[in-house]
Amino acid sequence: MDETQEPLLGLDDATPAIPPPASGRGEAYRVLARKYRPQNFTGLIGQDALVRTLRNAFASGRIAHAFMLTGVRGVGKTTTARIIARALNCVGPDGKRSSPTIDPCGVCEPCRAIAESRFIDVQEMDAASRTGIDDIREIIEGTRYAPAAARYKVYIIDEVHMLSKQAFNGLLKTLEEPPPHVKFVFATTEIRKVPVTVLSRCQRFDLRRIETETLSRHLTDIAQKEQVDIQQAALSLIARAAEGSVRDGLSLLDQAIAHHAGEAGGITGESVRDMLGLADRGRVLDLFEKLMGGEIALALAEFKSLYDNGADPLVVIQDLLETTHFLTRVKVAPGAEGFFDGGSAEAARAVTMAGKLTVPALTRAWQMLLKGLIEVRDAANPFPAAEMALVRLAHAADLPPTERLVRNLRDAESGNSGPQALPPRGQGSGPLPRAQMTVRAAEDPMPRRDDLMAPASMASGPAMEFRTLEEIVALAKEKGARLLATQLESNVHLVSLERGRIEFRPNAQAPKTLANDLAQRLRDWTGERWIVTLASDGGAPTLVEQRLAADRAKKDAVSQEPFVRAVLDAFPGAEIVAVRERDEPPPIVSDEESN
Repeated sequence: MDETQEPLLGLDDATPAIPPPASGRGEAYRVLARKYRPQNFTGLIGQDALVRTLRNAFASGRIAHAFMLTGVRGVGKTTTARIIARALNCVGPDGKRSSPTIDPCGVCEPCRAIAESRFIDVQEMDAASRTGIDDIREIIEGTRYAPAAARYKVYIIDEVHMLSKQAFNGLLKTLEEPPPHVKFVFATTEIRKVPVTVLSRCQRFDLRRIETETLSRHLTDIAQKEQVDIQQAALSLIARAAEGSVRDGLSLLDQAIAHHAGEAGGITGESVRDMLGLADRGRVLDLFEKLMGGEIALALAEFKSLYDNGADPLVVIQDLLETTHFLTRVKVAPGAEGFFDGGSAEAARAVTMAGKLTVPALTRAWQMLLKGLIEVRDAANPFPAAEMALVRLAHAADLPPTERLVRNLRDAESGNSGPQALPPRGQGSGPLPRAQMTVRAAEDPMPRRDDLMAPASMASGPAMEFRTLEEIVALAKEKGARLLATQLESNVHLVSLERGRIEFRPNAQAPKTLANDLAQRLRDWTGERWIVTLASDGGAPTLVEQRLAADRAKKDAVSQEPFVRAVLDAFPGAEIVAVRERDEPPPIVSDEESN
């Protein structure tokens, strides 16, 4: 089928019907993502703000000289760039159009040639494979010449964030003041990697993820045109799995059609669920209910059944996270719609389940599942990692609320009698501080060291005040924290220091955990909570740098003494190794330094 016969999605009934796929072996099959690529802005779904802005710009003649299109994969960045190129150069069916139009005809020679990627005045470049200044130099040289057969020369650079620093710098001048016959269209998925100097010279458009409902309707229209018998539940699953990407949704639809080719009864939701490795939504609710009820054995049996049926452990954890999110939204905002379909039986069951759970319990489940998701993703064997995450969640489900434990702890410290908190499962009637420590570990999968190890009465001790960084270093050495003391001396540029607060700029050699380690140690040592913040610039020299500077100053001063100057002149190559007062012991000099 010729490129010009591609359907323009969203057009009126005048759009020509799509012929059924050819049965012959000589014609290569075209995937749905290419076959149904929009040819004008009418078929671009889910990007209303972009289309409205461009339509007004073309109507008023205020067309920018450079466009920056950004967004996740498959939302239409490259497609939009090609449509802009066609809109700039369309001459109409009769060849008499003299100005750009927001609605390219699709049948004139420029429109056809651009669609087939053979138009001489529209150049597409993949910056992922052509990243250097030489490639940009070719573009800069080409901008000097007028278009050969079009109204504008259009340069489309895909994945522009992959260009080198030199390439970006080489493009700046031309991008700021391009010839009137040149337009640039950039596309990127990593907008933060594009220099600000480039962004400030472009008109930026952030293409949105396509909403699940919109994508589901789009897939329904394409399935009807392809004469595919597929249930709406299956299309909804595909739209959800696509995560807002039209290209991913069309690719999954292609896969579903091929996967179930020739089967009677059409494509069902269950078959798509098996193809994608998804867990049944109702069974996910069963699993979540057993986990929150503390029924570990039944929960593990349900998870094993899901795994045997083809569910991916990582997808199961993701579904549990989405379930937790939906239940939390129902608790805090009744009537909110999220993961579940508003009118389904599963949604009604989820709402009932949310009424039996508390927000603290759901928040704790979210934290533990989120940590479990990372473990399952990085594990060599995801199944046991997922099981361990579920065991932790089920074990923590029947722990008493944290506020009750804190209240009982305060009552115990003040001597008040009151109801005691229930001990965690398997610990009998242990002491209350132990129960509090266990609850903290359950709520925060990675508890702070000072929360678990700092004594409860620490805050009642005398406060310690520090005036200089040297005093903190001295205390660290006194407490045996030699490594921390070395890091503070070598890698910290102090910005400010006051009671309970310290700000510094770490150098490149500082470990990423230095701020947290310092805050925890100061809290252990002083009994007060410290706020440690990092600065991006400024700060005094490090203590090591200060010592070296003082040592150099001493050596420079001594070298100016007449006697020392005479010795240095008499022995060329001699140098002052150390300077000490008369009462100081001689410095220890290594064999290497003495040589």
